[in-house]
Order: sequence, then structure tokens, then C-alpha cells
Amino acid sequence: MSELQSKILKLLEDGQFHSGESLGERLGVSRTAVWKQLQKLEAIGLQLESVKGTGYRVPAGFELLDQQQIRDQIKVPAQLMPARLEIFQNIDSTNKYLRDRVDNPQYARSLVLSESQSGGRGRRGKTWVSPFAANIYLSALWDFERGAEALEGLSLAVGVAVRRALLEVGLSDVQLKWPNDIYIGRKKLGGILLEMLGDPAGYCSVVVGIGINVSMPSQAAAAIDQDWTDINSQLAQPISRNRLAAALISHILCLLDSFQASGFGPYRDEWQSADAFAGQLATVTTVRDAISGTVVGVDSGGALEMKLASGEIQRFIGGELSLRLAK
Repeated sequence: MSELQSKILKLLEDGQFHSGESLGERLGVSRTAVWKQLQKLEAIGLQLESVKGTGYRVPAGFELLDQQQIRDQIKVPAQLMPARLEIFQNIDSTNKYLRDRVDNPQYARSLVLSESQSGGRGRRGKTWVSPFAANIYLSALWDFERGAEALEGLSLAVGVAVRRALLEVGLSDVQLKWPNDIYIGRKKLGGILLEMLGDPAGYCSVVVGIGINVSMPSQAAAAIDQDWTDINSQLAQPISRNRLAAALISHILCLLDSFQASGFGPYRDEWQSADAFAGQLATVTTVRDAISGTVVGVDSGGALEMKLASGEIQRFIGGELSLRLAK
């Protein structure tokens, strides 16, 4: 992002109208130059409102992510703070950025945030709607020594860590939906995507991607294909995205640092207490068929347990599966 674009963003943060002329005067450029930069910002997802004769604004304003503010609010011990924390204005995908650098030792224990994503993805290849400076798009890269077996239940444990961070910043009734969704009131607030690289039986790296809706613009939300909510519609006052990012990083780092030794066990009861579908009739859709039953909970490895009509308990391991309440 250019220096001029960054300066324009700073002026628009307040949510007030600014004419092209006033912006140009403050920045020492022409109105045409301002207009061209605003077009580029809209192209990466800035929800800009334009009123003829009045100017430009971002309704309700916004808060840009700030590395120093985030670092100052992280609550984990200093030794757990990764050597690298990067913040981008726009990126293809925070997960992809770290995947492409998994073999670079400088990126061990790295964190990446971006104001927007042009190619954000959720599970099963679905697009993750990523408007500019509206939500949290965060990825972490972590190394593990014992392969996939030691990572059983990690995505669910990440959900517990995310929930703890959300409760810490003032949300209530935060629920978890197997295997990787964050819910409030049966509406999706966020999601988690884990990608493992390396030896499934030995040394490997995991990219943990987290997306949280903070202040989702209605225009961008039109592309979402399910019921959704965001943090600011749940709270009386808008939340600081820098505060939220710091809370998420604090809890995620503690989890990743201890998970290989502890496993999912210490998180299982907490996950089950927040299970959005517990005791309800639901359907698991696989590549081949759909299986319905009553959601019992999760086992010690994070597999979904469902009681079928026959009384049999069937277990499902995360992957290309979809869980929905039965209609």
C-alpha cells in the first residue's frame, strides 16, 4: 500500500465526511489523485460512501490494526511472543502467506494479520468474506514434532482458546460448533482453518487460521451463504480490533506452546460445555452420504460422537464433513 493511501485511511478513520478538495489540501495532492487512491482502496474492500457535494466517508469509521498497540496488550510471557508479527493492508490469504514460508526458519512461531484478504478461504474451499478493516484475519505458524497423532483435537482446542478471548473482551453466550465454527445465538461469528504441512508421522508445521466478524458491512455480507453475526452487533459499544487481536494472540500462543504435551484432554470439558449442537438432532454430510442422529459430544481426540436411531454411537473425524441441525 502506498504512503498516500495510508494517509488517506488515517483521515477517514473518524467516520466523518471529507471532501475530495479538503483531503487533497491536507495531503498536498489534487482531488483527482485523491479520487484515484480512493478507487484503489475500494478495490481491496474499503466500504466507502460517497455523497455528491459532501464528500467521502466510511460509515461508523474504523480502526486500523497497529502492531505496537497489539504487542503492548498481549498477556503471555515475553518468551512466548513470536519473533515475527506482521500486519498487511491487503493479502491473498494469511494462511497461504505462512504456508509459502513454512521452510524458512525466520518464520517459525510467526503471526500474520491483514486488514483484508483477496483470496481468504474457509473449510472445504469456501470463500471467506474479508472486507477491509472490518474484521480479524489472523494466522499463526507453529512447529510440532510428533505428527498428526499429536495434533488430534487441535482445531477444537483452538476454538476453546478463541472463545476464551471473546469472553475476555466482553461477549457472552459464545458457542462452539464442531469442528471449527464460533457461534452466538445460532449464528456464525467466526471460523478456524488448520493446515498441516510436513511429515504426518513426524516433524510437521501447522498453520492456524482464524477469522472473526467484528463489524461486517452489509454490502460485503451479501456474499455470505449462512446466518451470521458480528461482535459489534452483540455489544453496546464497538470493540477495539487491536484489543481483540491481542486477546486472541495471547490465548492462541499459550495453547500452541502447551498442546503437544497436554493434548486435547484439558480442553474437552470446556468445549463440550459450549457445544452449540449438544443433545440436538443433526446431520453429518460426507462425500458419500448423510447420517442423522443426536449429537452426544466429542471424544478425547476431538471426534464428533453421534447417537443413531439404533442406539449405536458413531464417531466422525474432521475433514470434508459438514454438520447441520436436522430439518
